[in-house]
Amino acid sequence: MEAFLARYVAAPRQVLLAQFLRFGAVGAAGFVVDTATVYATKAELGLYGAGLLAFFVAASANWAMNRAWTFRGLGSGPLHRQWAKFLAVNAIGFVFNRGCYALLVTFSPLCAENPVLAVAAGAVAGLFSNFALSRRLVFR
Repeated sequence: MEAFLARYVAAPRQVLLAQFLRFGAVGAAGFVVDTATVYATKAELGLYGAGLLAFFVAASANWAMNRAWTFRGLGSGPLHRQWAKFLAVNAIGFVFNRGCYALLVTFSPLCAENPVLAVAAGAVAGLFSNFALSRRLVFR
């Protein structure tokens, strides 16, 4: 990845792009956690409750992975405060993410039967705001 960045991306943007790509990879792992949680809890909690719980489980996993890899060495303060700040700033991404999810499971029979599609659409909808806010407010 570093060779690609050095060849095709201006030096000032290489760190930003590398962080974004790592953030996206962490997001893909979070997608797996998110989807697994929805499927594991939808019978007990319904699609909306499962979606809400899954967001917090996946966001917590994403915080840990981003802290360890994407933004290693950045950010300060007690871990519980950084985690809480990560969840707080990602609340905007939550609106995009779970808003898209809720709309799709409500109005699309395909997504209601296959919530993984709604989870994926929601993840993409929240990606950019989550990255920008995490970079600027949590891991600086």
